[in-house]
Amino acid sequence: MSKEKNVLVAGANGTTGRIIINLLKESKNYQPIAMVRKQEQKDYFEKENIMTVMADLEEDLDHAVKNADKVIFAAGSKGKNVIGVDQEGAKKLTDAAKKAGAGKFVMLSSMGADNPSISDELQDYLKAKQNADNYLKASGLEYSIVRPGSLTDDGASGKIQLKEKFENQGSISRADVAKTLVEVLDDDVRKNQVFEILSGETPIEKAVRS
Repeated sequence: MSKEKNVLVAGANGTTGRIIINLLKESKNYQPIAMVRKQEQKDYFEKENIMTVMADLEEDLDHAVKNADKVIFAAGSKGKNVIGVDQEGAKKLTDAAKKAGAGKFVMLSSMGADNPSISDELQDYLKAKQNADNYLKASGLEYSIVRPGSLTDDGASGKIQLKEKFENQGSISRADVAKTLVEVLDDDVRKNQVFEILSGETPIEKAVRS
């Protein structure tokens, strides 16, 4: 019986982050570590019997990744600090994870991160995501970079469509994004790949493995 692997979740307190934490908690293979910035968030997760670590993406992160076998980056500044959090925070966590010998880094990116000029109002954000993605790709860590369409708060369908690149824009629920991020934690799944996801008809477990 292999021991559960610890997965550090950056952005644990966000809407998508909380879903990821719950999925990891319910899984047989993984054990979540919630990375949070505030004491009340720490209290919230600890009440749920979830390991937590206090860390800020703009500060030193070495202690945060100490016990992490794998990392999911699901943090975002919602446009308030795209350079500090979405770009440099992701790079910092990449460095810390590499230094700590983490096995895989799963990055929540965004459709359009390969071509930030497609959107005027999101250009800065997409550019930050592009820089973070490229940094991870060059880091030497094993990775999966997941680029969803626009996020909705619909319930989990458990089904997506997955392509390296879609012609069309589209949307997907945060719950289905969260499940996809957890599914690709597996070492052999989508290893060192970048791909896009939208809501669709293929069960997530199958889509990421086909």
